[in-house]
Amino acid sequence: MKLKNKVAIVTGGSRGIGACISKRLAAEGAIVAVVARSRKSEADAIIKSIKSEGGKASAYMIDLSTPANCQQLADQVIEEMGRVDILVNNAGIFTPVSIEETTEEIWDHQLDINLKSAFFLSKAVLADMKSRSSGKIINMTSIAGVGGFLNSAAYCASKGGLVNMTKAMCLEVAKFGINVNAIAPGNIKTEINAKLREVDGYDDKNAALTPNGVGHLDPEELTGAVVFLASDDANSVHGVNLLVDGGWAAW
Repeated sequence: MKLKNKVAIVTGGSRGIGACISKRLAAEGAIVAVVARSRKSEADAIIKSIKSEGGKASAYMIDLSTPANCQQLADQVIEEMGRVDILVNNAGIFTPVSIEETTEEIWDHQLDINLKSAFFLSKAVLADMKSRSSGKIINMTSIAGVGGFLNSAAYCASKGGLVNMTKAMCLEVAKFGINVNAIAPGNIKTEINAKLREVDGYDDKNAALTPNGVGHLDPEELTGAVVFLASDDANSVHGVNLLVDGGWAAW
């Protein structure tokens, strides 16, 4: 087990990519704080699944769109679990609309969840990590953070900001023994894009644009990269945006 007794926070941890990450970290020995904004039944199901496999996890229900709530979550996890060794900023939303259809509310909501929450939750755990000269922060970015996508200006802005924020943060905290890195998923089978995948030809089109010929990857395929960046194997890895995209960005 690479992460035995490490305390990990996984935001957006009750479904999709986050659920897979939560279960994989627990399987590697981590004690996982599974964070979700709503859908408590789904969070409870992930906790039950983890415990059935002999792992340790607890659910935390909170909206991370405000700095105060980010601090509240960090304080609660530290109080109940003793520390935070690993933070996976995975919570994210995707609202595909044209520029003309993008309202201030749509813009703010995506930036608040995808970018702002990652910054302020990272800020909230820094003091604890600094006190132990150790910590791993992993931001889930996207191929939409390194390239443009139609009808996704706000989403691309949030993910592109997260990519560069990862680099800027590592410059400040690497000297304290804290690693800040990112993982950029490609097209992944999740609830967030389920409706798009139902459109005839959509998956085939993405497959044709991906070197490995797979339109949408399974979310489990991201978890190995998370384990690597969360482990001591990555102690000298700083500011990386690791693409797990079937080669999408290599064209």
